[in-house]
Amino acid sequence: MYPELLQVGPLVVRSYGVMLALSFLLGTLYVWWMARRFDRPFVVLLGMAYVLIIGGILGARLGYVVIHLHEFADDPWAVVNPFGQDQIGIAGMNVYAGMLLATLGAWLWCRWKGLVVLDTFDLFAPAFALGLGLTRIGCLLNGCCFGTPSKLPWAVSFPPGSIPYAFFGATTLHPTQLYSAVYGLVLFCLLHAILMRRRFAGQVVAVLLVVESTVRYLIESVRFYETQMYVTWSWWQPTYNQLVAIALLLAGIVVYVTGRRRRART
Repeated sequence: MYPELLQVGPLVVRSYGVMLALSFLLGTLYVWWMARRFDRPFVVLLGMAYVLIIGGILGARLGYVVIHLHEFADDPWAVVNPFGQDQIGIAGMNVYAGMLLATLGAWLWCRWKGLVVLDTFDLFAPAFALGLGLTRIGCLLNGCCFGTPSKLPWAVSFPPGSIPYAFFGATTLHPTQLYSAVYGLVLFCLLHAILMRRRFAGQVVAVLLVVESTVRYLIESVRFYETQMYVTWSWWQPTYNQLVAIALLLAGIVVYVTGRRRRART
């Protein structure tokens, strides 16, 4: 765990922010590479990258705030104020909320610029997986998004003063950040390979949705959450993220099946 890389006066450079910025940079470079490879207009795709980045950050923050409204009851300005709690930056994001708003913004951008939606989304899908892997490394360094107690050989513990220590002390926990980081990087390689050999528009993003939702659902079962993140229906107590994962899985299946059928007809 190494949440702060350096400090210059009041400015604290946090490891999570660095990994997030690195994911945006490398993801954009990847799209530039694919634009050259498939002869797509990179300037238009760069505009879409900005939409995805801004929409992702705003959506992720909004999703966190909606679920944790009690944290902002006494200080609503903290929702958007980056100068507080003795650090610079806004803490608290929800990946799926960011993904949903970013996707909506990207869809509107494609419609506005006359791009084929699924074909364009395919170019960005591997970049999303790469960003997922990199930002989860940032989560590990930051000490957030941690797991539940575990006795497995690769379980990890966190130092005093960290959020995991406040809940579990020196108990070893599932390294859910590493689970997500490793699978995100593996998923990037898989999606890139599929993109190079894809048979129909939407194939890459469909695989992304199916794999991401399935693995995320499983990781959620060993990740720690506050009680407000759970929904109770009889014997079933999923997290909000697991419900979104189910919806994404169904969406991915629909995109894949309709894409294959469309290709078969042509």
